[in-house]
Amino acid sequence: MILNKETAQKTAELLLQINAIKLQPQEPFTWASGWRSPIYCDNRITLSYPTIRTYLRENIAKQVEELYGKPDVIAGVATGAIGIGMLVAECLNLPFCYVRPETKKHGRQNKIEGQVSPNQTVVVIEDLISTGKSSLMAVAALREANLQVKGMMAIFSYGFDVATENFEKAGVTLNTLSDYEHLLENAEKSSYITASDKVLLSSWRENPSEWNG
Repeated sequence: MILNKETAQKTAELLLQINAIKLQPQEPFTWASGWRSPIYCDNRITLSYPTIRTYLRENIAKQVEELYGKPDVIAGVATGAIGIGMLVAECLNLPFCYVRPETKKHGRQNKIEGQVSPNQTVVVIEDLISTGKSSLMAVAALREANLQVKGMMAIFSYGFDVATENFEKAGVTLNTLSDYEHLLENAEKSSYITASDKVLLSSWRENPSEWNG
């Protein structure tokens, strides 16, 4: 869900501006999954731009409070959301933890890094939502530790139907600063892409696993 259209448009503009998101409908990328994709997103790049990371931090923190109320803890999903999650926690003056994709093989063998206690409320921060599987694995780990997950905030989502289904099945509310729809709208408006590019880019999201450009 998008809470604020103006913020969604501005976030999309900033991500395109610094090439955190690249659109190449004529020269598609190949994801690790093997999918051919006209878009590549790496929101960790935002951490290198103080003004932009501040904008993201403040708007995520604001929406966390508006949507979920102030939780006891902020959790970032490793590794992409550790940076932005910590910034949001700092902005809200809250404890921070992060969730590994799998249990650490040595030492204390933690999956959740940081100090948490049973029954604490937590909002999970992500940088990017594709199918939602890795994000929901983090939610499952927090629930196994008896934390109460109030919801998740992310910078950007591709808006796949499968992600919507996965979050609904898990009973997790997802909100994002921006999404694919607002990205394409902004990209066409700024002449980053043409109208025909937009049609091609829109067709990708309808069936991403089979799309060939």
